[in-house]
Amino acid sequence: MIDLLKTRRLTSLLGLALDGDRLNGVWLKRTNGSVEIRSVFTVQLSLDPLTDDPELLGREIRKQLDDAGIRQRRCTVALPIDWMLTLQVKLPDLPEADLDSLLQLEAERGIPYPPESLLMSRSRFRTADGESFATLVAVPREHVTRLEAALRAAQLQPVSFSLGIAALQPGRSDASEATLTLLAGHHRIALQVNCAGGTVALRSIETHLDAEESEIPQQLDQLARELRITLGQLPAAVRDRLHVLQLVGSDEIAELLAEDLAPRLESLGLRLERIREQSAPVENVRLPARTPVSPALALGLHHLLGSPVEFEFLPPRISAWQRLTARYSSGKLVWTSAAAGALILLAAGAFAFQEWRFSRWNAQWQTMQPAVTELEAMQQNIRQFRPWFDNSFRSLAILQSLTDAFPEDGAVTAKTVEIREPALVTCTGTARDHQNLLQMLDRLRATRQVADINVDQLRGESPMQFTFNFRWGTPSSHE
Repeated sequence: MIDLLKTRRLTSLLGLALDGDRLNGVWLKRTNGSVEIRSVFTVQLSLDPLTDDPELLGREIRKQLDDAGIRQRRCTVALPIDWMLTLQVKLPDLPEADLDSLLQLEAERGIPYPPESLLMSRSRFRTADGESFATLVAVPREHVTRLEAALRAAQLQPVSFSLGIAALQPGRSDASEATLTLLAGHHRIALQVNCAGGTVALRSIETHLDAEESEIPQQLDQLARELRITLGQLPAAVRDRLHVLQLVGSDEIAELLAEDLAPRLESLGLRLERIREQSAPVENVRLPARTPVSPALALGLHHLLGSPVEFEFLPPRISAWQRLTARYSSGKLVWTSAAAGALILLAAGAFAFQEWRFSRWNAQWQTMQPAVTELEAMQQNIRQFRPWFDNSFRSLAILQSLTDAFPEDGAVTAKTVEIREPALVTCTGTARDHQNLLQMLDRLRATRQVADINVDQLRGESPMQFTFNFRWGTPSSHE
């Protein structure tokens, strides 16, 4: 509560958004019932926040801020969407305290990182048919810690680490309706599906829409394919209420996406809404007319105006009050107070009562000890055999690579796929003609895990039957 009140009293704030090697920023200042945009900048970082020295990165950021004439210290940071790990959990009908324990267990099972190495946030929603879900979103703690160290080296004080696309979600009159939002970046697209006031899906789609012009159609086809996959993975009750795709952004990339997506959305049952201008997250606050929308601006506005953001990954800090109480509640003062109280109030009766309590606890422990010993043995077995489990989903990865290689128009189809040890895959099927078969094999060879493709048998001409095999392995095994 103290931190929230401090955030609401802010009159000036620096909003930052990290997108790959780009750092976008906007300096905001609140005056009465309006917000003034003092400065906007975009810089290309020469250092990587995840691998390079945070001190050097902080100096680079500080230099860019000095060149822009920015002296504001407090800042909000929109984290890259590709740092996020997500997991959706269906919630049974349990008390709230038990649900928290369930979500912790599901996170430990479903996210391949130790819980202590993650910063986690969650969003809950209920579908129209009454089913409850929770979307868990986690970010590696080391990523945030390194970025926080770089910001402090740049003489900045972060007050929030969150997601830009979450801050960009505009309010809708009907909260039960589902909305799909796309936020286009230079190297990836952030995708978020909201329904009933909660987040249903959150993912990153890698693209290179600023690449050569000849490569753009292929990138757009890949995006359309990922959209179809995402829609197919949504709960049926959410998909039935999803009718709007909101495309956020005012730059050339967003306009390119809008032009290409508009004719494709009709077949998906969606209509396109363009969001080019930033709106205030609270009423009675004015922004400059035709302010372009951006993650850095949206997240900064939320904190400057005291409006909560759904996901928060700011590492916990020890408050000044906690440091004060720890300083004066330890050592000689505590010992003296406890001794005086014991002598005046408790005397010998306190020691007798304490002994009785110890005896009672000991009896309870004797009852619990067999169960505790059994649980400790089970935990030891889990720690011993956990490394032997394979979470790579090799068979699914092989089938996905084959699916991506086969054309969508049915010119080449598979009849059987056989996966043998060690990682030998045999596929039989039919092709419309020899050229379509060769094109499919070329796409399959482009997969990094595929090696040693051999065509065993060809029969007929149009259509023709084929049998081929290949070996599957990690990229390092073939390089």
